[in-house]
Amino acid sequence: MVERGDAAPLLRWAEGPAVSPPLAPDPQAGGRGWGGGGGGGRLAAEPPRRREPEELGPSEVLLQPGRLVLGDVEEDQVVAVFVVTFDPRSGNMVEWCLPQDIDLEGVEFKSMASGSHKVQSDFIYFRKGPFFGLACFANMPVESELERGARMKSVGILSPSYTLLYRYMHFLENQVRHQLEMPGHYSHLAAFYEDKKGVLHAGPGRGGSLPPVYWLPSIHRYMYPEMKITHPAGCMSQFIKFFGEQILILWKFALLRKRILIFSPPPVGVVCYRVYCCCCLANVSLPGIGATVPESKPFFYVNVADIESLEVEVSYVACTTEKIFEEKRELYDVYVDNQNVKTHHDHLQPLLKINSADREKYRRLNEQRQLLLYSQEVEEDYNPCEEDLFVLFFLEQNNRIFQTLLEVSASQDKTLTAEHARVMGLDPQGDRGFLMDLLEAYGIDVMLVIDNPCCP
Repeated sequence: MVERGDAAPLLRWAEGPAVSPPLAPDPQAGGRGWGGGGGGGRLAAEPPRRREPEELGPSEVLLQPGRLVLGDVEEDQVVAVFVVTFDPRSGNMVEWCLPQDIDLEGVEFKSMASGSHKVQSDFIYFRKGPFFGLACFANMPVESELERGARMKSVGILSPSYTLLYRYMHFLENQVRHQLEMPGHYSHLAAFYEDKKGVLHAGPGRGGSLPPVYWLPSIHRYMYPEMKITHPAGCMSQFIKFFGEQILILWKFALLRKRILIFSPPPVGVVCYRVYCCCCLANVSLPGIGATVPESKPFFYVNVADIESLEVEVSYVACTTEKIFEEKRELYDVYVDNQNVKTHHDHLQPLLKINSADREKYRRLNEQRQLLLYSQEVEEDYNPCEEDLFVLFFLEQNNRIFQTLLEVSASQDKTLTAEHARVMGLDPQGDRGFLMDLLEAYGIDVMLVIDNPCCP
């Protein structure tokens, strides 16, 4: 049986072909180029049109068994567009941007990851203050001693929310190739910014506050209408295949709101999606849960310039290409090196062990995936999304845990037993430490009476 959900654009993107040497400009290629179209510097003639209100989904999100119904869609709001280049003498630098007065300090390093010179193309999600960014990078060989045989650039955008950034991936990919082949021509980018620019609130010192930051895995949001346009098809499927049973380890750390740092050499785009998937493990839709825990923030790509900001964060999920982070243990609780999940905290060591309940959950998840794929093959009009199945699987698991804990805390004796643990889908012995950490983190008042297997 073919797993069609694994044909993911993000892997094809990360392993894409090299940029061709400069071509002569096409005299018939005109108009504004937002994306689409072929390579070789040729740009699509028409930008993607804005969808009208009647084309959007319903005004609320509903949950049905095995199905996610999409709701409100956020409006486009691009607050900046920029071009970053690598100068052999000066290093990374912002060569052009709109608006010209926006603070882009550090973007030149966030949009061109450390080690990018080793890959032909990449894409990078990152945070810049209250904004999220997406940049597409490309590396083109040139016959120039001044450029040392290679021209490297990134073209990116900033937005208050990352949930709509993915729709501009193809445009940015085309534009970075255009910038490599015809440096200094910014008319398409300027036209794009004028069409998509958002109206910002006044910043600090101007009588206002910064625009809100929309974190995807907010525990106070019921579900996530942006799921369909945030990631490519197959993103979750690859996440499961890459980590295997270890996704249950990541699930526990994400639910405990630990600081999770994922290391991987370039290309970093695929790893940014692992950050996203990891955050999706901790969704909870029960009201009143999470008042005492921080939100699980997707920082996406970080580098040494982010150390100062990471020092004050109590919860995040991020990725990096810089190995030096492994030595800075004060910055993270969990370090993921490729497929090796580890922690330097002694009290978290037991959470690294896969127990029988974890294996059962992983078996059920794969069983549901196979049933879904079979249904897609035999029923042509039945086309639910594998990504929805992944999110809902962990949402329902998390809701079951917290629903049980809330019921026990509302009872007279407030006693949490081994049977309660089994009802929650947990191993009474193997998950005892996880349960204790969970109760403490979420401030749930119950008494755990499961014996510690380490004690007589």
